Amino acid sequence: MFGLSSLSKWARRAAPQDVYAKPREISDVNECYFYHTMDIPGYGLVEGQWDLRDGIKQYTGGLDFRGQRVLELGTASGFVCFHMECQGAEVVAYDLSEEQSWDLVPFASADQDWETAKRRRAIRLINNSYWLAHKAFGSKAKVVYGTVYDIPNAIGPVDASTFCSVLVHLRDPFLALQNAARLTRDTILVTDLVTDEGGVTSDRAAPAGPVMWFLPDFRKREPLDAWWRLTPEIVVSFLGVLGFEKSQVSYHVQRSMWDEKRMFSVVARRTSGKPHRITPSFPT
Repeated sequence: MFGLSSLSKWARRAAPQDVYAKPREISDVNECYFYHTMDIPGYGLVEGQWDLRDGIKQYTGGLDFRGQRVLELGTASGFVCFHMECQGAEVVAYDLSEEQSWDLVPFASADQDWETAKRRRAIRLINNSYWLAHKAFGSKAKVVYGTVYDIPNAIGPVDASTFCSVLVHLRDPFLALQNAARLTRDTILVTDLVTDEGGVTSDRAAPAGPVMWFLPDFRKREPLDAWWRLTPEIVVSFLGVLGFEKSQVSYHVQRSMWDEKRMFSVVARRTSGKPHRITPSFPT
């Protein structure tokens, strides 16, 4: 039998960690950088790098988010987050803050300290855009800041995790998927660019097979913030290893500030294994 004092101490240790970020009070669009184009109540149209308004259903793999608890990796300005919430999801939006470093390619000739500082300023502006829109839309989504390599267990189980235009920017995309899979009961969505054999986006279909290309070119010293081009087949293979063996692949075209981009979405369902269970230890 445990004494009351022991149980009280255990209860405090077992309580979920408070990982959720405190909302920021942002009302000036000039303090923001918008990754997504959005029509924001009280502000009107703000333009960003990606305009997903007409293609959001295809971008999110045609998933039905009603009644789902969703972990959204890489929320940026929040357009996808708010879309899922409008569909009836409870969303935990996950992203970098200025406290974390962007997963930059460490070119030996680059000034890494300068680049890191520059990216942190950019991250703050993107975070600001999320919070401005979060308040304007009356969102109830919660936010957690951190890296995909250290997703807190305290978030708890989710029904689905989404990686939309995220994996190509990561040094270790498989580890990111593995970390999210620990918490995911049923579905993982991955959306990214279709590529040709040279690793450049194109309108041609990507070659068949589980293939990924290393993008950084030491001769050109670029790109600085993208590591890979992935085929849908390798994403399917990654997810199958993690127990999400039933996959469906779809293709669609989305508008960016540069031009239209052909993209794929992989929706993978869990067929084996189970989410990581957070079981607190009892006091001895």
